[in-house]
Amino acid sequence: MKIIDFEPGDPRLTADLLPVLLELRPHLTEQRFLGVLSEGHGQGLRFTAAYDADGACVGAAGWRIVANTSMVRMLYVDDLVTAATARSTGVGHALLAHLEQHGRAADCTALTLESGTQRADAHRFYFRERMAVTAFAFEKPLV
Repeated sequence: MKIIDFEPGDPRLTADLLPVLLELRPHLTEQRFLGVLSEGHGQGLRFTAAYDADGACVGAAGWRIVANTSMVRMLYVDDLVTAATARSTGVGHALLAHLEQHGRAADCTALTLESGTQRADAHRFYFRERMAVTAFAFEKPLV
């Protein structure tokens, strides 16, 4: 497996990563994704992909380093998805391990993410990865 951190403008972001990301975020279109990339990069948003031995993109992660008063500095994972055809093959574990390395290198105190309450399979994976539920996330739609 090969893990690649993308730079802005890399054509693989839409050609390779976006189709995998759509499995988690089906509301995205290519245009919307490019808009998020453009605005999000200035806010620290980065993307990483996992490729299998055949060169197919099988995993995607969106992440950023965030400074705040509760954690001081953390690596926040916006998106973590393994292609349905590659689940339970170590892709998610490899992506998380890669992101942990980024977090440690940036002196982060934690790696954090949020997961929808309906995603029971993902929750089992996070528990296997020794992650803990430490907070509730609350949301109020504004549109």
